[in-house]
Formats: sequence, C-alpha cells, structure tokens
Amino acid sequence: MEHAIYLVTLVGTALVVAAAFSSLIAFRFGAPLLLLFLCIGLATGTDGLGIQFDNARIAYFAGSLALAVILFDSGFGTPLNALRQAAGPALSLATFGVLVTTGLFGVAAHYLLDLTWLESFLLGAAVASTDAAAVFFLLRAGEINLRERVRSTLEVESGTNDPIAIFLTITLVEIIAAHANPETNVLVTSLFLGFLLNMGLGAVVGVLGGLAIVRLVDRLNLDHGLLPIFVLTLSLMVFAAAGAIGGSGFPSGYVSGLIPGHSYI
Repeated sequence: MEHAIYLVTLVGTALVVAAAFSSLIAFRFGAPLLLLFLCIGLATGTDGLGIQFDNARIAYFAGSLALAVILFDSGFGTPLNALRQAAGPALSLATFGVLVTTGLFGVAAHYLLDLTWLESFLLGAAVASTDAAAVFFLLRAGEINLRERVRSTLEVESGTNDPIAIFLTITLVEIIAAHANPETNVLVTSLFLGFLLNMGLGAVVGVLGGLAIVRLVDRLNLDHGLLPIFVLTLSLMVFAAAGAIGGSGFPSGYVSGLIPGHSYI
C-alpha cells in the first residue's frame, strides 16, 4: 500500500511536470497547447505506457473542478471595459448560438449517422460550446491580433457558454438514461424551466459568493502568498454551494470571478 502511494505520486507529479514543459514549448514555438496535452495523455495511456484509467466518476469530478477553476479565472481576468463592450453579443452567442449549433448538428447527425433525435441532439450539445481554456490561451498567449470588440466578445462568450452546453448535455443524458420519450412541447418546456432555475440560482449564488470573497479578503488581511489559495478555495465553495441547492455551479463560478476581479483585492 505504501509503495503504491509513492508510485501514484511519482507518476502524477511527472505528468504535471510534463504538462508544464509542454506549455513552455507551446509558448516558445506557438504549438497548440491542448494538442500537446492530448499527446501526453496518449503517450501515457493504455496504448502508450499502459496506465489504465476507466473511472468515469473520478474523471467527471476532476473535470468539473478544473472547469470551475477555469471559469472563475475567466471571470476574474475579464476586464470591465471588455465586459461592457461585448456583453450583448457574447451572451447571445453563448445562449442562442449554443442552441442553434446543437440543433443544426443534431439534425445533421440524425440523418447522417442514423441516430435517434435525442442522441443526435446530445451529440450536438457535446460539441456546441467553445473551449474556454483554449480560447483564453490563444487570445492572451498566442499573440493573435484582433479588433478589441471581437477579442472581448470571444473572451466573454468562451467563459459563459459552457454552463448552457453542460446543462443541455446533462439533461439529455438523464432523459436518455431514463428511457423517456417525452413529447416535443413537454421537452422544450422542461428544458426552458430547468434552464431558468439552474442558471438563475447559479448567477445569484455567484453574485453573493463574489461579494463574500471580496469582503472576506478585505477583512482577514491574509499574507500575499496565501491569498491565491484562499480565493480559489472560496471559488470552489461557491461552485459547490450553487450545485447543492439545485442550481448550476458553472455560471456561479464565472460570476463569482467577475466581482473580485474588478475589486481592489
């Protein structure tokens, strides 16, 4: 047992070091960072070094926490002027854009891949959102020259479309898993009401959590070395609180990052 702990720690830290070096390569030579991460995963997985991992629950848990941190950082690093410039078009793309992409991809998948309508729309929802980590890396580190309004729109949209796509994906998975075949009007109504409840609660908890983070940081006057860890821990607490009361933790993560990001902490 003790030997296994050392071995797992060694492999885990080696993968983190490899990921850090791959980011240096990406910065220096302009290589796509996510592609390098995928190559590391392939090289160390079943077809590479032979590391076996097939635990979907742990993967979902770790991925959700990582996405919560990414969304918090996205909100924290979004400038206020960018938010003012791009809020309207970005939110339109993050909501209606995701729905349109899901619908178009779902129709194509239904006729081309011979899937059911629910399976087709599930596939569309899975690919409808842009990757926040990839977009922020390309815009902030890739030295891509874009008009300020276009850059702001892409940044805000990439940080806000994940919650909508995740909500659609999870809802469709639950419907398919329950072997339900709801009527179209019932499905649309339940999706719309569930969307309002999840996103609304998530946004409210995010605002309250962001204000609480700012107040706690101002009151406690922590050492600067502890401050990032403390703020990230509070952001995950906000994320978990939103999910625990029936809302979505992902919009709460983004919103809770906006407030301290525009405060003097």
